[in-house]
Amino acid sequence: MPDLDAAVATVLEWPVEHAAAAVVAADGTVLARAGEQERVFRLASVTKLLTAYAVLVAIEEGAVEWDTPAGPEGSTVRHLAAHASGLSLRDGTVQAQPGHKRIYSNAGFEVLGTTIADAAGMTFATYLHEAVLAPLGMTATRLDGSPAAGAVSSCTDLARFAAELQTPTMVHPSTLAGAVTVAFPGLDGILPGYGRQMLNDWGLGFEIRGEKSPHWTGSTSSPRTFGHFGQSGTFLWVDPDAGVACVALTDRDFAQWALNSWPMFTDGVLAAVAAP
Repeated sequence: MPDLDAAVATVLEWPVEHAAAAVVAADGTVLARAGEQERVFRLASVTKLLTAYAVLVAIEEGAVEWDTPAGPEGSTVRHLAAHASGLSLRDGTVQAQPGHKRIYSNAGFEVLGTTIADAAGMTFATYLHEAVLAPLGMTATRLDGSPAAGAVSSCTDLARFAAELQTPTMVHPSTLAGAVTVAFPGLDGILPGYGRQMLNDWGLGFEIRGEKSPHWTGSTSSPRTFGHFGQSGTFLWVDPDAGVACVALTDRDFAQWALNSWPMFTDGVLAAVAAP
C-alpha cells in the first residue's frame, strides 16, 4: 500500500526528536510502519490500555469480578475501569458518587491495579507481565510505575498489542467487546487536553470516540473507535469499521503540536486504508 506508506511516514514530519508509527490489520499484519520501531518510549496514559487488558484477563480467571467492591463506598472494579468511581484525577479525593460523573482518574487506575494485585497475590507489574506482556511477546514493554501511566514500550510491541485488540487470543471476544462498549452511558466529563464533553463515552479502560469534539483521533474516525492517548506524545487507536489499528509514539509531551498533527495524520491513514 504505497499511499498508506506515505501517510504513515508523515509521522517523521512531526516536530519531535524521535517518533515511530505502525498501522496494523485485524489479522496482525503490519500494513505500514515508519520511524524507530524498536526504540523504547514512555507511554504515559497509553499504559491504561495494558492495565485494562490485564483486568480482562483477571476477570476471566476469576480473580475479581466487575462488581467486586473497590475504591470509595459504592464503587466497583467496573466503576474504576470506566472512570466513573468518583475519584479525582490525582489525589484520590471523592468528588462524586459512583456512576454519576465521568471523572478521568489516574488515582482510580492505581486503586484498580492494587485490587488486581491483592487478588492475584503478586505485584501488579508482575501480573501484567505474566498475564499480557509475556504471552504476547512484548519483550521491550515493562511497567516501571503507576498502572495509570508508568509503562514503557516500543512500536513493535504495541503493534502486537494492537493486533490482540482486534482479534483477541487471550480473552474471549465477547469479553473484549464488552470492554469497548460504553459503560455507564450518558455521563459527561472532561477529556484531558480536549475539554468538557457532554457525552464523555468510555468503556472499561478504553476511551470510546463516540461523538466527542474536539478529539485526538480523526474527523473520519468511526464513533466505535477506541483506544487512548498519552501525555508523553503517544497514542493507540483501533477503528473497527476501518478494520485497522494505529500506534504512534514520540518523545515530546502532548501540546499544541499534537492537537494540530494527530487528527490530520489519522485522517490520512484512514483515507489510504480505504483507497482502492
